[in-house]
Amino acid sequence: MKKLILPILLMLSIATFSQSELPNIDLKTLEGKSFSSSALAVDNKVTIVSLWATWCVPCLKELDAISELYPEWQDETNVELFAVSVDDSRTVKRVKPLINGKGWDYTILLDTNNDFKRALGAATVPLTLLVKDNKIVYRHSGYSPGAEYELYEKIREFSN
Repeated sequence: MKKLILPILLMLSIATFSQSELPNIDLKTLEGKSFSSSALAVDNKVTIVSLWATWCVPCLKELDAISELYPEWQDETNVELFAVSVDDSRTVKRVKPLINGKGWDYTILLDTNNDFKRALGAATVPLTLLVKDNKIVYRHSGYSPGAEYELYEKIREFSN
C-alpha cells in the first residue's frame, strides 16, 4: 500500500499543477509602463509565455529558434509570445539593446524583482509556458535544439 501512495500523490500533484492558473503579477514594458500578467491569456487563444534572461545562453538560443518559425505559427494558430525577462536591476539595461539586435517580433516584458518567476515556482530559465483561458496547460524548462517543434505541436493541440 505504501508503494502506491507516492506514485498516486505524484500523479495528483502533476495533474493539479498542469491546470494551475497564471498568477496575476504586475510586470513592466520596455517603456516602463505597468502590464498585468492576467492580460497575457485572453480571448480563449493559446499564448506562449517565455521566461528568459540576457545572460542565459539557452534562453537566447530558444527565442532565436522560435523567432524563425514564429510568423508561420502566428498565421496558422494565431498564437502570441510574451518574452518575460527576469534580468535584475543590474542587468536589465542589457535587455533593450539585445532585443534591438535580435529583431525578435515578441512582446517583451520585464520582471526585474522576479515576482512573476517566483509566483510560477520557476527555479531556472528558460521556462516556457502555454497558457489558455488563464490556465497553464503546458510547461517546459530548459532548451535543447528541436524543442521548438515539440512546442509547436503543443500549440496546435491546445488551439483546437
